[in-house]
Amino acid sequence: MTDASPPTLPEGEPVGRVIAMPADTNPEGDIFGGWLLAHMDLAGATPAFQVAQGRCSTVAVDGMVFHQPVSVGDEVSIYARVVRTGRTSVGVRVEAWKRPRYGQESIKVTEGVFTYVAIDAERRPRLLPGRE
Repeated sequence: MTDASPPTLPEGEPVGRVIAMPADTNPEGDIFGGWLLAHMDLAGATPAFQVAQGRCSTVAVDGMVFHQPVSVGDEVSIYARVVRTGRTSVGVRVEAWKRPRYGQESIKVTEGVFTYVAIDAERRPRLLPGRE
């Protein structure tokens, strides 16, 4: 009998999947952190839009932690869940997991909390539905 802990699993709903390509690398051959951050921002907006029932804008990224590099050919899956709501804002925890091109096991590569603010047609903050 071993004392191995069970594998961790992604938290939240799957909201995006993308393959890392050579054009997305830095001079060392790893995928740019900004490329990954952009995909996470887009994916995290999905649950924020659902809560806000309309347009949102990213206003902050908190607690971003990069655990592992992403390599060319890795399949990156992004998961998100709402962790808080305010009068105009929605906090979404976003995790990115990679699966090597010919691998089976997924590994968490980064995570963070993205804050989105509901905005109106003039791009001003608006109350979330039910906050009137």
